[in-house]
Amino acid sequence: MIVEKIASPADVKRLNRDEIDILASEIRGMLVETCAVNGGHLAPNLGVVELTLALHRVLDLPTDKLVWDVSHQAYVHKILTGRRDRFGTIRKGGGLSGFSMRSESEYDVFGAGHASTSVSAALGMAHARDLTGGDETVVAVIGDGALTGGLAYEALNNAGALKSQFIVILNDNEMSIAPNVGSIASYLSVLRTKPFANLARKTGKMVLDRIPLGGAAKKAIESAELGAMRFISPTEKTAVIFEELGFRYIGPVDGHNFDAVVDALSTARAFDRPVLLHVRTIKGKGYEPAERDSRTFHGIGANAFEPSDGSKKSSAGARPKFQDVFGDAMIAVAEKDPRVVGITAAMPDGTGLSKFGKRFPERYFDVGIAEAHAVCFAAGLASSGLRPVCAIYSTFLQRAYDQIVHDVVVQNLPVVFCMDRAGFVGDDGPTHMGLYDIAYLRTLPNMTIMAPGCEAELQPMLEHALTLNGPAAIRYPRGSTSGRQSEAVAPIVQGKAEVLRRGRGVAILAYGNTVDLALEAYDMLRDAAGSNGTSTGDGDLPTIVNARFVKPLDEALLLDLERDHRRVITLEEHSVAGGFGSAVTEFVADRELNLAVERVGVPNVLVQHDSQDKQRAMFGLSAAAIATRISGMKDVPVAR
Repeated sequence: MIVEKIASPADVKRLNRDEIDILASEIRGMLVETCAVNGGHLAPNLGVVELTLALHRVLDLPTDKLVWDVSHQAYVHKILTGRRDRFGTIRKGGGLSGFSMRSESEYDVFGAGHASTSVSAALGMAHARDLTGGDETVVAVIGDGALTGGLAYEALNNAGALKSQFIVILNDNEMSIAPNVGSIASYLSVLRTKPFANLARKTGKMVLDRIPLGGAAKKAIESAELGAMRFISPTEKTAVIFEELGFRYIGPVDGHNFDAVVDALSTARAFDRPVLLHVRTIKGKGYEPAERDSRTFHGIGANAFEPSDGSKKSSAGARPKFQDVFGDAMIAVAEKDPRVVGITAAMPDGTGLSKFGKRFPERYFDVGIAEAHAVCFAAGLASSGLRPVCAIYSTFLQRAYDQIVHDVVVQNLPVVFCMDRAGFVGDDGPTHMGLYDIAYLRTLPNMTIMAPGCEAELQPMLEHALTLNGPAAIRYPRGSTSGRQSEAVAPIVQGKAEVLRRGRGVAILAYGNTVDLALEAYDMLRDAAGSNGTSTGDGDLPTIVNARFVKPLDEALLLDLERDHRRVITLEEHSVAGGFGSAVTEFVADRELNLAVERVGVPNVLVQHDSQDKQRAMFGLSAAAIATRISGMKDVPVAR
């Protein structure tokens, strides 16, 4: 196989033209086979095979710099840069990351996981090159979905002013995860159907070059080219927009035509100014199931499909995921209250809002990869009497922090933030971990923060949040709980926790999905006591609390616990710095309560990709670890 001969980009340069096509086919086979087992972003990588090969053919990597936006489409790049032998480990613990990581390879010049960062980073590299006297080529690859993010526009605007030579490749496949929305998508649609921008420029320039107007006029030629483009091809609005931002526009080019992409890249390198190369690709290219349904195959779970035909493997008997429960809850609350609207930032399926969008299309808003806009837009809706619900992953809500503070909290507007993927996310790694939302939200005045202990608590919490006259946030994890909570859901009361088991000596305050772990640990301790012939009364076991709220904290419960407890253990899938345990510790210290607090959560480290269960076990968030911790406290003296 040709792919077995590729150890670096230099090997791609040595291949003849026929071998390039064979290599592209072999790589697509590797992508399908590996993602069928490990999961991952299959369709985006299938769509950039020829583009990536062309980049490795033309550029001199790693001297030249290649920056991938989001970088979930960098699998082919990894295969071609000395990581082929390890490709089978991608997204597994200790294996290759599913995203670019500077610590993984010298060919990964910039790490990523969130969208719309590549143009800014590449512009910084290009300007650093200019300041230090370098001559390397810098390339950013950004998708049309990521181009809906405001940061990308800020960078494009600045690039025109700085005039540093670098190349932005617009990988246009008409999709992010779901179909793209907004004006830029419409502009690109126009450009795709009428690819005459470069012809217009050449024709106009030929005419202008033959007019003997002298030196002053010659300096205006480039401006005149734009006028010629408008005159000869007036529908080419998008090309003109990029040109007016200071870029030389090339395209659109067929991204699956290797020779065309190589020629366009070679041309782009020759300009002494920023260049935008518009490349059209097909998401899922070369694998019919992914071409037909690129939305499903954008990010696929491990062992989720048969590689031979793309058929989904059965998940019968699996518990409902929080995202699906949330989608149903949104429909339920919207049925009762016509003011409820749902907002997502290009994640309708992942958040569960797609079902709501079908039921209430006029009350559903996908704003694109634009979290800051989503939050400010929600604030505007709330200020006019509606009850917006922003469904945004915990890791992505970070991108809108100023809007949360300035536009929502300061004005005390009733916006509800529903944060999926709060906690460990497994194989997506550190850029996607939802481990910081409590810390960045609980310091804010007027904010209510909740977490359901099980799926059944999510709808009541959403209903409660919508009754408040200020902002509220609900955090819940990726996937589902084990279903250990069997009790009926007690009413949700502002700032009140729920005592699930009453014991003494030690109290476990569990927040969110850690409630299941606390209950399982309780059962282990009860069973162990019974097997030893000792008393199994509740008084000899820990108290188990479903905390429900981190803000407002149930202070009355903590005051009550002091009477017959001496230790409190807090459990959370969150950073221990600034998290739920910190809130408890602060209250205990401020009130000088006679309670020792132990916080179990994530220390100040970046959590790398692995399975969620292994990530939890790594930090003592397992029932066995909790039970062992409690057993070591059995001699704690208790006031009587």
